[in-house]
Amino acid sequence: MMSIQEKLRQLDAYPKTLEDFRVKTYGGAIVTILSSIIMVLLFISEVSDYLTPDLKEELFVDTSRGSTLKINLDIVIPSVACDLLSLDAMDTTGEQHLHIEHNIYKRRLDPTGKPIEEPKKTGIADTKRTTEKPVDNTTALQCGDCYGAANEALGIKCCNSCDDVKEAYRKRKWAIEDPSRFVQCKNDKSVEKIKNAFTEGCQIYGYMEVNRVGGSFHIAPGESFSINHLHVHDVQPFSSSQFNLTHKIRHLSFGTNILGITNPIDNSSFYALEGAMMIHYYIKIVPTTYVRLDGSILQTNQFSITKHSRSVSLFSGDEGMPGIFFSYELSPLMVKYTQTIKSIGHLLTNTCAIIGGTFTVASIFDAFLYHSIRAIQKKIELGKFS
Repeated sequence: MMSIQEKLRQLDAYPKTLEDFRVKTYGGAIVTILSSIIMVLLFISEVSDYLTPDLKEELFVDTSRGSTLKINLDIVIPSVACDLLSLDAMDTTGEQHLHIEHNIYKRRLDPTGKPIEEPKKTGIADTKRTTEKPVDNTTALQCGDCYGAANEALGIKCCNSCDDVKEAYRKRKWAIEDPSRFVQCKNDKSVEKIKNAFTEGCQIYGYMEVNRVGGSFHIAPGESFSINHLHVHDVQPFSSSQFNLTHKIRHLSFGTNILGITNPIDNSSFYALEGAMMIHYYIKIVPTTYVRLDGSILQTNQFSITKHSRSVSLFSGDEGMPGIFFSYELSPLMVKYTQTIKSIGHLLTNTCAIIGGTFTVASIFDAFLYHSIRAIQKKIELGKFS
């Protein structure tokens, strides 16, 4: 029995010295306190890292067949009134998105940026907007004057309303300098809107759901309509140089907004140094999937963006029109982020490494400090220290 106990005692990897032979020093106490503090701090850091989920990233070909893409936007244009701005969306074929689901609002702002009235829901991709107004019977019977724009070849005979006069001038490609000089436009609300065109600002915000293909949307001055499948904006009676398209993009994202995910263009501003500027944003969208620890799956999109701007003039032959344009295309690849948690074994292993490593390094440093001090003391005793 004694021989077994003796053999077992020989396996002790931690032999103990007698208490009488142990030397405790002030330096050793300081090293012990510092090493203990370091071990506690490293342990807290390791526990915090253990409780923070890891994010596993995967990249693969996107085979999903989502039917729509949600576009969230919030844009402020401080120098152009809401009545003069229109929002249109198109796909890669150049055709407008008709009857899309949207929830877009316009809010009138004063020059300081404060709201003037409650926001109003606005339409998207109206190819032509007309309003029926009561027409004076005498004017209708007498065939209203078109103020020189009448032309039988173009089908322009009578102009009994303000819209008829504007349409006649549009077909003749004439500019309307002052609509108030037309009898039909005397009581038209659009004349009053023109007076406030550049004394107010506008906030356009909300979301719209478009087909999940590449496309574009833009905010541009003037009423939008199509002529022979060509999308144009009527900005009469203004010159292109009057439109100051300075703007601030408060928010722009695609898909579900996820807490903690930032968008690269949020709260960015563009200052137009001259009128009639065409500001173009080119966006590359990467579909992204987030798988949380609870198993829930969130579908969203990340994107990168580049910007280009140039000056255009409606009367100098330059191609393009003043406005803020966003062109986007979808990447064929998808990124998948999966939240994972570390195992308890990982925590225990790192904790042991922290304690053992810190203790070993501290003991080496303490031994070096102790023997150095002893050597200096012996030299002082022998009078050899200089």
